Amino acid sequence: MAQGRSAVTSSFGWPLRLGASRALLLVMLLLATCLASALGVITTSHLTRDQYARLQELEREQQQLQTEWGQLLLEESAWSSPARIERLAQQRLEMRLPDIDEVEVIQP
Repeated sequence: MAQGRSAVTSSFGWPLRLGASRALLLVMLLLATCLASALGVITTSHLTRDQYARLQELEREQQQLQTEWGQLLLEESAWSSPARIERLAQQRLEMRLPDIDEVEVIQP
């Protein structure tokens, strides 16, 4: 009877424990893979939100700089208008257009 009992234990106990440990190892491996995948999704979502916030910030800055550039172009055109330059030349430098008899043509 002892031999029959040990044969049953050895034939049913050991393979079941080995199969159970393999199944447990597989379940643990799948669980670890799921956790790693979940952490990857969370990290990717977080990075995406950060990058989208940064994109919106840069677009706001671009629009602000575009507005400032337009204002600077208008200011430049106002400061460099020919009428303003002629007026400043007459007032500050006492320049004037020469009369027709003061003009000399030089032949090359």
